[in-house]
Amino acid sequence: MLPDRAPRPTLEAVAAHAGVSRATVSRVVNGGPGVRAEVRERVHNSVRVLGYAPNIAARSLVTRRTGAVGVVIAEPESRVFSDPFFSRQLRGISRELAAHDTQLLLMLQERAEDHDRISRYLTGGHVDGVLMFSLHGQGPPPGAEALAAGLPTVFGGRPGWPGAAEDPELVYVDADNRGGARLATEHLLGLGRRRPAVLTGPPDQTSAQDRLHGFHDALTAAGLARSEAPVADGGFTAEGGEHAMARLLEREPELDAVFAGSDLMAVGALRALRASGRRVPEDVAVAGFDDLDSASWADPPLTTVRQDVEGMGRIMARLVLRQIGGGAAGDGEEGTVSPVITEARLVVRESA
Repeated sequence: MLPDRAPRPTLEAVAAHAGVSRATVSRVVNGGPGVRAEVRERVHNSVRVLGYAPNIAARSLVTRRTGAVGVVIAEPESRVFSDPFFSRQLRGISRELAAHDTQLLLMLQERAEDHDRISRYLTGGHVDGVLMFSLHGQGPPPGAEALAAGLPTVFGGRPGWPGAAEDPELVYVDADNRGGARLATEHLLGLGRRRPAVLTGPPDQTSAQDRLHGFHDALTAAGLARSEAPVADGGFTAEGGEHAMARLLEREPELDAVFAGSDLMAVGALRALRASGRRVPEDVAVAGFDDLDSASWADPPLTTVRQDVEGMGRIMARLVLRQIGGGAAGDGEEGTVSPVITEARLVVRESA
């Protein structure tokens, strides 16, 4: 026979232990204002001593909040769990949400039918807000209905569907993709390379578009014709980068520099160059974008553009918490949200 469990501590028990009213305990537990610091600390101490845990179901009836934020990634499961970009961004999001006692609910849009399923869930009142990233295509995201209904929403990456640029209500966090790509390409050209090529990501993603534009900006500034620089789509994956690099070498065997729009593509390009007998950087200089762990492990270590992927995840979480009303102290005025573009800077290593 199982032993009897001790009764669950109540708000009244915490109030009696702390020597305050039940209403004061409720305000402290739910993050409400108007409680002096010393009283708040006394209540927190009583919560720890008694082992009090709030009744989430009951609290949600009062606050109309679920305590959860949805994270929608428009990529297949195999990519999300193998690409270190996603794990690093999710780590930033998870840590920030956890610091504000909010749960992360991960949803993957892998197939077309996932769009309707995710939309129904988001509009069903199961989450207080949503973060979406790695969006593809020119159509609205799977949470468009939720966004229209007023669900707090933050995008990872600049939204690219028609009219998005003119919509003042859209909030997103992105790196300076165009400026970073220009820095990398200028570095390659500064080494004296005059036959550069570019490996780009999916053309229906704004990050890939912006990095390609940055590559072209540097060519134009250097007086080189954009039309003469070969372009290949590597899909932001190592395998795609390897295959795209092999195709480029067949078309342009004399190329002497490659800017890859992601570190994974750059690592794949290094494999293809090695297989073809090209030396890096002596024959072909290579630069990437992201500065993930694979950049420093590459052979040779990769010159790349660093973006703070985990920090971007944290900022996304802070922005959606502000919209929900959860705060995120120390990061600007509570309740104010606007797009954020983070710095991208060049990290020079042995590949270029």
